[in-house]
Amino acid sequence: MSSRTSPISQPITIRRAVARDAKRLTRLVRGSGAYEGKYAAAVAGYRVGPDYIEAHRAFVAVGADEHGGRVLGFYSLVLAPPELDLLFVADEAQGRGIGRLLVAHMQSEARAAGLDRVKVVSHLPAEDFYHRVGAVRTGTALANPPAVPWDRPKFEFRIPSD
Repeated sequence: MSSRTSPISQPITIRRAVARDAKRLTRLVRGSGAYEGKYAAAVAGYRVGPDYIEAHRAFVAVGADEHGGRVLGFYSLVLAPPELDLLFVADEAQGRGIGRLLVAHMQSEARAAGLDRVKVVSHLPAEDFYHRVGAVRTGTALANPPAVPWDRPKFEFRIPSD
């Protein structure tokens, strides 16, 4: 079984991101294989700073290893207006259910915050992922050159109350 399709083989913990995670999260965004080639410019100067982490509900998925835990992915939930602003899984950890775990955690956080919907503007290569985890396509975000010179699919997670 390849590493892209193997189930999670180590314990995964999801915890609140802290300021000292900022550099690791920035590296994860900038190093994402989903943003290679024509998409590279969208994240070339992107920075997840300590101020961003403090201002939003950012959570990291950490895998237990000999170094005391490695960030395998993260997400950021903005409450007003409700939006899944960032969701990244390290390239080498994709296909192991970590993205699905992060989405389930985000939905739980959204529910706890009293939200009934969370929108997301998807990166084109992530469109199938959002379909698989239950997001509903709601439209298209039009290109916004020069930052994002392509249209992107818009989705919504519907958050059922308990």
